[in-house]
Amino acid sequence: MSLSKKAFLFIGIILLVDQAIKILIKTNMYLNEQIPVFGNWFYLSFTENPGMAFGMHFGGPFGKILLVLFRIVTVAILIIYIPKISRKSGITTGLILGLAGICAGALGNIIDSSFYGLIFNSGTSFNAEYGEYLGYSGVSQLSLSGYSSFLHGCVVDMFYFPLIETRYPEWFPLYGGKEFIFFRPVFNFADASISVSVAYIFLFQRKAANILLKRQATA
Repeated sequence: MSLSKKAFLFIGIILLVDQAIKILIKTNMYLNEQIPVFGNWFYLSFTENPGMAFGMHFGGPFGKILLVLFRIVTVAILIIYIPKISRKSGITTGLILGLAGICAGALGNIIDSSFYGLIFNSGTSFNAEYGEYLGYSGVSQLSLSGYSSFLHGCVVDMFYFPLIETRYPEWFPLYGGKEFIFFRPVFNFADASISVSVAYIFLFQRKAANILLKRQATA
């Protein structure tokens, strides 16, 4: 099997796992429901994210569309780019799979943002009157009636690791006495794929990445 085929197989596996987890969570849990998995250290915590990774968002519906379009462009570039660079000398399997992991993670969240508003009967959606995203009650079901339009679905997040729960010391600037939780953001398998892939390239594939960057600079 060629390296590019391995990369796309890797992307496919990550997407299948990511979407299977998200659909199971969304069709079996209430929004904001938490299920302890490993004591107080790991929970399945169902949230919906209208924007960026790890629960961040900005700019309301317009900002959301810009973000989705940015992700689509990024994925399109990677899909075109991966087969081309996989045939070049000095490019390692690790680097290609790392890029594939980034591509798969971005694509997984694109699917949520683009299509979940069309295929589920309920979900977090923007309320123009209040100027913010509002949740919903009950458990979602797969339904072509939809709860929003194309590109306006929300990303499903579920992994929560509050490994350390304490408070900032009173003398700490701005946050003195406030609650501190590490790791606070709730994320999904696609987010993890992006983060792990970036870290892997930075820690173990920098030489191959530098070779690639130098070639692109002189091309």
